[in-house]
Amino acid sequence: MTRAYRDVQQVVKETGLLQRTPVFYSLVGGALLLALAGCVTGFLLLGDSWFQLLIAAALGIVFTQIAFLAHEAAHRQILSSGPANFRLARILAGIVGMSYHWWDSKHTRHHGNPNQVGRDPDIEVDTISFLETDAAQSRGLVRLITRKQGWLFFPLLTLEGLNLHYIGLKHLLTRKNVKGRWIELSLIVARFAIILIPVFLMLPLGMAFAFLGVQLAVFGVYMGASFAPNHKGMPIIAPDAKLDFFSKQVRTSRNIHGGRWVTWLMGGLNHQVEHHLFPNMSRLHLAKAREIVRDYCAANGIAYTETSLVRSYAIVIDYLNRVGLAARDPFDCPAAAQLRRA
Repeated sequence: MTRAYRDVQQVVKETGLLQRTPVFYSLVGGALLLALAGCVTGFLLLGDSWFQLLIAAALGIVFTQIAFLAHEAAHRQILSSGPANFRLARILAGIVGMSYHWWDSKHTRHHGNPNQVGRDPDIEVDTISFLETDAAQSRGLVRLITRKQGWLFFPLLTLEGLNLHYIGLKHLLTRKNVKGRWIELSLIVARFAIILIPVFLMLPLGMAFAFLGVQLAVFGVYMGASFAPNHKGMPIIAPDAKLDFFSKQVRTSRNIHGGRWVTWLMGGLNHQVEHHLFPNMSRLHLAKAREIVRDYCAANGIAYTETSLVRSYAIVIDYLNRVGLAARDPFDCPAAAQLRRA
C-alpha cells in the first residue's frame, strides 16, 4: 500500500494536477466579493423590512463559501508559498468569525488520523456522539438528545454557527501559546462590529435578532451539511491500529458524486478521498485526480466509497441513530418491559 500511494502520487504529479490555479481562485474570490457587496447593497436598500431575512440567509451562504476558501488556503492550495497561504487563511477565517489557530490545530490532527479513536478530534463527543462508548457515558439532557441524535442532527446544526464562534473565541482567550492571538481577536471583533452595529442601528430590535438568527442558522447548517458526509458512517479505526497512509485515507473517506455543481456547493469537499490523499491540490483538479485514484483502487481491490449527497445524509442519520442506541436504558425495550410487568 505504501508503494500504491507512491505510484498514484507519481501519476498525479506527471499529469500536472498539483500545480497552482491562481486564475481559478481569483475568479472565485472575485465572485464572493461581488456576492458580499450584493448582500450589503440589498441590506441598505431594503431597510426596515422582513425581506431582510433573505439577505441574512444569503450572508450565511456567502460566509460558508468564504470558509471553504479559508480551508483551501490553510492547505496551501491557493497561493504559491506556505506563509502567504496561512496569512490569507487567517484573514478569511476572521471574516467568517472563526479562529484560524483553533481550526488549523484541530484539522491537522484530523487529516493525520481520520476516524481513529483518540486521535481524530472530529469524532470526539460534542453534544453529538460519534462512538458508542461516548453515547453510553452521556448524561442528562445530552443523553436524551443522543438517543435520537440521528433525527436531531440537522436541527442541531442550526446552532453550529454560534458554536463555532464560541469555540473560536474561547480558544483565543483561554489557550496558552496561541500564535497570532491578537491578530485573530482583532479580526473577529472588527467583523462582529461591522455586522452588528448596522443591523441593530437600522433594524427594529426583534428583526435584528431574527436577522442574526437566520444568518447563523444558515451558516451552521451549510457548514455541517458540507463536512458531515465526508467521514461519518465510514469505518472507525481502533486506537492502537497501524494502517498505511493510503489505506487509512481511502477507507475512511466518502466521496459525493454529482458533477461540478456539487463541487461548487461543497467547496471541493465532495472529493474527500482525493483531498485527503493530496491536501494541497486545487479544487479545480480534484475531479481529474478522482479518475486516477478510483481506477487504481479498482485495479488493486481497495474499497473506494462514493455516493449521492442525499444518500450520504441518510447514511449519516442512520449511523448516528445506531450509535445513539448505546444511550438508551439497557432495559428500555418491549421484551424487558413485559418481563418487569410480569
